[in-house]
Amino acid sequence: MTDATRTQRMQEATRLTRAGKLTEAMRVLQGGAPGADDPEPASTETGNVFDSTCEVKARIFEPFEAPRQPHAFDWHQQWAGMKGGTTSADAAPERLAPATPGAFTAGRFANRIGARDYKLYTPSGYQGQPLALVVMLHGCTQNPDDFAAGTAMNRLAEEQTFCVLYPAQPASANTSKCWNWFKAQDQARDGGEPELLAGMTRQVLDAYHLDASRVFVAGLSAGAAMATTLAMTYPELYAAVGVHSGLPHGVAKSLPDALAAMQGGQGATAVTKGQECRVPAIVFHGDRDTTVHPKNAERVAAQYAASRLGATTEQGASGAGQRYTRRVHRDGQGVARLEQWTLHGAGHAWAGGSASGSYTDPRGVEASREMLRFFFAQPHYAQNDRAASKPSRHATT
Repeated sequence: MTDATRTQRMQEATRLTRAGKLTEAMRVLQGGAPGADDPEPASTETGNVFDSTCEVKARIFEPFEAPRQPHAFDWHQQWAGMKGGTTSADAAPERLAPATPGAFTAGRFANRIGARDYKLYTPSGYQGQPLALVVMLHGCTQNPDDFAAGTAMNRLAEEQTFCVLYPAQPASANTSKCWNWFKAQDQARDGGEPELLAGMTRQVLDAYHLDASRVFVAGLSAGAAMATTLAMTYPELYAAVGVHSGLPHGVAKSLPDALAAMQGGQGATAVTKGQECRVPAIVFHGDRDTTVHPKNAERVAAQYAASRLGATTEQGASGAGQRYTRRVHRDGQGVARLEQWTLHGAGHAWAGGSASGSYTDPRGVEASREMLRFFFAQPHYAQNDRAASKPSRHATT
């Protein structure tokens, strides 16, 4: 594609997006004509594929600033001080419902930023003990029930005994129910959706007496972009992050930049050397993803300090035959601090997910299980967690 043609496509995609026609904008970027009835590009995944992943609007973005680095878990003491009749922006608006082991508990969190519903899954083995918590951020058009079904994370929670929190993005916040990863006010600490999601996480930790040292966050697409933003802005809260088919933190500075980033165009990663996030990260991306270009996986990884570590590369296949390449960056003790999975032949869908949910690729490697293996292997508690000893189910060659 010539530069002139690319420019024309970007201009037309910008016009369509501003008109609220995101599907047609994505079709133009992928080489089609607006309103065309041509089928989507062929993909090898058996599940559904995102038609689009985010609603973007023109906005001037402020330069990225490195997040503050408070002492680990200093929020917990402050949170405890908010009880007993004191008023706080993060205080729960109402008494939380008791957890029902082996089922979802519905809740709602509100603070000065706004309010969001959520669903919390507590496993059958939960009896009030301090379990680990995994926060799962759905993709566009999804909801907690759909995302839970597609990722099968609740089944794994039963198997490995941890809790799962599914925040819900309403259409009132984004018409496609996307997390607003591309808005300036939703990219910084102490503001926007990061503050709201961090506050929700803290409330659930406190109310159900979960383990504040074992909190992880993961997401798909727009949810993955917000997950990496949470790791960047609240590194003392989230012990590791899983990014599936996502984009780098702060990469969008304008509407054309956002669309270009999704298609693999040039774009700053908003992090310079010395500002990289030290939270361990595991990244998945299909190399046939036509919605969020695979280049974004490398850009996400580059924002993490572990990308500076030496790495080894392995190749293998899932039980269903999907091949992958896994690049592992380990620290001086041999612990994996960053994993990058390239899923060969895969499009924009959750790898190894269940067909009972949307936007999944059931034949792929089990991204949910691999994320948990990575999360639970982090050294701050791995020796005390039985899940850390579970081996990968995928063969390597």
